[in-house]
Amino acid sequence: MEIIRSNFKINLHKVYQAIEEADFFAIDGEFSGISDGPSVTALTSGFDTPEERYQKLKKHSMDFLLFQFGLCAFKYDHTDSKHITKSFNFYVFPKPFSRSSPDVKFVCQSSSIDFLASQGFDFNKVFCSGIPYLNQEEERQLREQFDEKRSQANGAGIMAKCPVTVPEDQKKFIDQVVEKIEDFLQNEEKKILDLEPCTGFQRKLIYQTLSWKFPKGIHVETLETEKKERHILISKVDEEERKRREQEKYAKEQEELNDAVGFSRVIHAIANSGKLVVGHNMLLDVMHTIHQFYCPLPVDLNQFKEMTTCVFPRLLDTKLMASTQPFKDIINNTSLAELEKRLKETPFDPPKVESAEGFPSYNTASEQLHEAGYDAYITGLCFISMANYLGSLLGPSKVCVSARSKLIEPFFNKLFLMRVMDIPYLNLEGPDLQPKRDHVLHVTFPKEWKTSDLYQLFSAFGNIQISWIDDTSAFVSLSQPEQVQIAVNTSKYAESYRIQTYAEYVGKKREDKQVKRKWTEDSWKEVDRKQPGPCSHTNSFTATGVIGKRNLSPDPQEAGSEDRELEEITDSELDQMDSCADPLPEGRKKAKKLKRLKKGTVADSPAMLFEVPDTW
Repeated sequence: MEIIRSNFKINLHKVYQAIEEADFFAIDGEFSGISDGPSVTALTSGFDTPEERYQKLKKHSMDFLLFQFGLCAFKYDHTDSKHITKSFNFYVFPKPFSRSSPDVKFVCQSSSIDFLASQGFDFNKVFCSGIPYLNQEEERQLREQFDEKRSQANGAGIMAKCPVTVPEDQKKFIDQVVEKIEDFLQNEEKKILDLEPCTGFQRKLIYQTLSWKFPKGIHVETLETEKKERHILISKVDEEERKRREQEKYAKEQEELNDAVGFSRVIHAIANSGKLVVGHNMLLDVMHTIHQFYCPLPVDLNQFKEMTTCVFPRLLDTKLMASTQPFKDIINNTSLAELEKRLKETPFDPPKVESAEGFPSYNTASEQLHEAGYDAYITGLCFISMANYLGSLLGPSKVCVSARSKLIEPFFNKLFLMRVMDIPYLNLEGPDLQPKRDHVLHVTFPKEWKTSDLYQLFSAFGNIQISWIDDTSAFVSLSQPEQVQIAVNTSKYAESYRIQTYAEYVGKKREDKQVKRKWTEDSWKEVDRKQPGPCSHTNSFTATGVIGKRNLSPDPQEAGSEDRELEEITDSELDQMDSCADPLPEGRKKAKKLKRLKKGTVADSPAMLFEVPDTW
């Protein structure tokens, strides 16, 4: 189902209902670009650490826009042994709610736009009909502005007994307005008076003057023309009608605020459900979703992990699943399109799927790839096929594996890291893998060098793998670790290049970071030393200032060890967590409840049949 600004409100209840009924969701996003600086190859270096990859994506990818969001809800029908789907394709665009609302700046990457255009992507629907949204901080600020505006209006009413001080250069203008209104009130036939468009300051003076001179008998409101010009409309009313109109105005403003929150309400409903969210190569999807619809991404990776597991307690990446045993040996290509085709063949059994009544169905034969709703749909199909394959390996076999099954728990909250050679995933619930990398060299060289120059330099060392960092540096992986020191020794007297071990590179980087941190701390100490006295103002980085002014950190007592495993979750407990209409604080309680349910150790959990390995 295609959802744009004009039909978002009337279909929102259908989205909520689909979320409430679903067993799990699949999601996908389309973006205005991937990297604002480095090439994709440099952005996804083969020897990135999870922290480095996070920092790169945060720095170079978050200024792009997620402008199409696909959501497909899956529910299993036990009577007919089939999955019922409800697919939604949302066009999203940050249209400003008002002059005081955020005016979002974003960038586009020509190759991404060209690619989407070649796939038939409709950019007019994004820019002309996209659903607006606000993150939590933007929503809070707008609501505060709204409340302040109303309190000022009430204050103006209280001070209406006092004359208004009008600047000399505006007195003639205000006198003319007052004269028009006096003539208007004496004309019994005329019911409304439309004043000429004027500046915001002049409108404020008009409101203040009319509250003083005409406290009863008229209603004053500001309207906007099609040309975005703002003007004042004055109506003759009695006191009862004036109060009714004020209430209508308040209700309308509240409705407009909710409309401005827009698509974020869908993401909040998904988060509040606590249900499994499936994606394919979904790290960027998750980062953009949190960044756009919740709050700016935090500074470091561990804070991001806490935030993500609070918003989405259970995530599963089908690309990682397909890259792991027992699938790794029977699936050669894990790109979404090829994976979907492979999972239709032996030994897999494609699931029986049907669209819910009133929802259009997708035909996988037509391959509507890079429409977010379709990609979410086939991602869900891939998950079902792989989960059911795990069930077929049991004795006795299990025909349909539930999204709550312990069989798939080893894949929870591990997001695929693209192109990293020895760290396959980002672990959201514990420490990340730390391979030795004693066979890896860090090489610096002139900007003019190409890949062929590196191959020539290491020609005596057999098979090598090269992973570019930037224009003047790269990692080189040797096939035999004992050759590393030989390679380092060959560069001792070289003028144009330098070779160091991976351990030396990491140590130098850590040392530079510590020096930089010490320099920063010393600088602040120097500033404090020069202060004339104790600083009494409140620290602006405390309370709501941390992580985009949103506190998402779970209870410290709820943080599990790196070896914890998920415990069995009963259907009744999960049903209690499936409400989509709860306010966000309740959603956070549900996320914490799910964390408590997940606590445990290897010692008290049954042995897992399938493990995501610690080494690759």
